[in-house]
Amino acid sequence: MSENSHMKNVWAVVGGGNGGQSAAGHLGTMGYDVRLYDIVQDTIDAIAGAGGIQVDGAVQGFGPVTRASTDMATVIDGADVIMVVAPAIYHRSIATTMAPSIRPGQIVFVHPGATFGALEFRRVFRDYGVDTSSVVVVEAQSLLYACRAPQPGHATIKGMKNRLAIAAVPASKTAEALAAIADAFPQMHAASSVFETSLTNLNAIMHPAPSLLNISTIESGREWEYYRDGITPTIGRFIEKLDEERVAIGKELGLDLLNVRGMYKDFYSAEGTTMSEIVRNVGAYRGISGQKTIETRYVLEDIPTGLVPMSSLARQLGLKADMMDTVCHLGSYMVGRDIESEGRTMENLGLAGLSADQLVAEVA
Repeated sequence: MSENSHMKNVWAVVGGGNGGQSAAGHLGTMGYDVRLYDIVQDTIDAIAGAGGIQVDGAVQGFGPVTRASTDMATVIDGADVIMVVAPAIYHRSIATTMAPSIRPGQIVFVHPGATFGALEFRRVFRDYGVDTSSVVVVEAQSLLYACRAPQPGHATIKGMKNRLAIAAVPASKTAEALAAIADAFPQMHAASSVFETSLTNLNAIMHPAPSLLNISTIESGREWEYYRDGITPTIGRFIEKLDEERVAIGKELGLDLLNVRGMYKDFYSAEGTTMSEIVRNVGAYRGISGQKTIETRYVLEDIPTGLVPMSSLARQLGLKADMMDTVCHLGSYMVGRDIESEGRTMENLGLAGLSADQLVAEVA
């Protein structure tokens, strides 16, 4: 733990988008020494010029940022916790940039990991000669915040989840990571392994299919709310059937995963008779606009780093994932390129050919 900032951990936030600015601003309001990395110079200049990030909504105040830079080494030097808050499609390039500067004892917190984000960071670190036994790589099952950053230096946190699971790889280091992270975020609790956090990545279930099934609304040009208008009763039923495949994968690995309804109750205390009703009862979702193009992270990120790795794992375990595969195929057809081939697989994560028992042992 760092000697400064009243013995609080020093946090480096990697990513200056909606989630990254919200996290950095929130941490700053809590009195932590916060640094921020982003590749967009205008974002860095605005935050550095203001000296931090103004936060409103569920969290209110000014969060100082002591160091903002487009240089990764400068930002993570001396940080106790490096929190990566960036689209999962950039995890590999971020890990590659980070690898030369990572130091023993640092915690790399992939928040969120999407599906197998921690495993991707571990694979890249190993490829670049990092001693992965000397650093802790941990992932969260989802982003803590429902948030937007309307402009550099300003973040609006619409709401936060009640509880959020995290797990390190290997799981034997989860307690160490949790001790550091929960100091700032008491909502965090330990999962059994990264299989639990990754297989409870609800973005993979809640984003691609509804986006593809709402294509006429998306391309109409009219204003709409993603959850309130987009999760109709029929689409809600589709989501629940799709979710059954996710739960079945977990069962094969010895996990008793909550279904999508159970997760909404756990995250947001939201209940209802249908999925459509449940998401309407999530206060943090109110006012979240629907997209105006199909080419957003809901498809371009949540298929290759969300559903594709789940489907790949299902095949390796001898399970069917017909609905997942249907959504993946449809996504590629609609955007006009093979986004499935860009995804994480058991092969490119270095886990091909392992049985269920061997996979469980690999991340223990």
